[in-house]
Amino acid sequence: MNIDAFDFYLPKQLIAQKSLNPPDKSKLLYISGEDIRDHNTLDLVNILKPGDLLVANNTKVINSRVSGQLGPKNISITMLNEYKPGIWQALVKGSKKLNLGDNINLPNDMVISVIRKGERGLIYFDVKKSKLDFINYLNIYGELPLPPYIKVVEDDSVIRYQTLFAKNYGAVAAPTAGLHFTKNLKNKLANNSIDIAEITLHVGAGTFLPVEVSDISKHNMHSEYFSIDEAVASKINYTKKNGGRIISIGTTVLRSLESTSDENGFIESFKGETSIFISPGNKIKSSDFLLTNFHLPKSTLFILVCAYAGIETMHKAYQHAIDKNYRFYSLGDACLIKKVNI
Repeated sequence: MNIDAFDFYLPKQLIAQKSLNPPDKSKLLYISGEDIRDHNTLDLVNILKPGDLLVANNTKVINSRVSGQLGPKNISITMLNEYKPGIWQALVKGSKKLNLGDNINLPNDMVISVIRKGERGLIYFDVKKSKLDFINYLNIYGELPLPPYIKVVEDDSVIRYQTLFAKNYGAVAAPTAGLHFTKNLKNKLANNSIDIAEITLHVGAGTFLPVEVSDISKHNMHSEYFSIDEAVASKINYTKKNGGRIISIGTTVLRSLESTSDENGFIESFKGETSIFISPGNKIKSSDFLLTNFHLPKSTLFILVCAYAGIETMHKAYQHAIDKNYRFYSLGDACLIKKVNI
């Protein structure tokens, strides 16, 4: 299938620059085949039913952007993940100018060394610290890696770019569907017997890499670490067996559940990597609804929602959202999509 099937015109002014306060007042577009309705996020309490189960991603964003120096040059580095003990993958502005063996001076007299140059501008650094120690270092001396399109930085943007569920450090970007949830919304859902379970998928920078091939079947999907513990898998399976519906809060949750799902949608506990690429033709088994933000044209995330509800349906829904001035991307509004097996 050609990537052009997933293109659409998005006015730049609809890409959200600020989060709403409170975030649960964001718009929510309900999409169920031809049925497209305007709501807000608090309406989830009435759209969902007692016994339904939401599944959230509890990853927490690391302050992974750090400034360094190579001689007189200032260098901006975004650490991605620990590739091997003591070795980290990173994205570096101007990476072509780096050479093997270069030593980069970081704050607090820390020095890291270039040991490998990979594809797509990836640089491998020897940081000479354990994973936990280096994450702690980054959280002191680094900055939150806000998306590059955000030009206006709010005073509390650090707080607003972490979700209500954030607890396990490891992501370089927030699982943004979770940003709509507040304690107020969570309490309202609980009062209506709608529970929330948590899994972990550490969002990597690959989530935002463009599709660089015209035939999407040839796209090389990035790999990300995720974990689903036994208690959560059991809770999901119990809900399904008893007639409740599973609602994935975000594409990261859906990718995690689909990675461990059997043909009937039942989940197994798991810890490891997934590189699953969900595209039209894939049968979605694990969840009945997907709560997600509005994504960019030709992105793997827009391809995923087209797999979930159909290409024609999603183009129609997105055009409705554009006409109604919904806010797009990480800090924008949300949609609740009902699964359609195509």
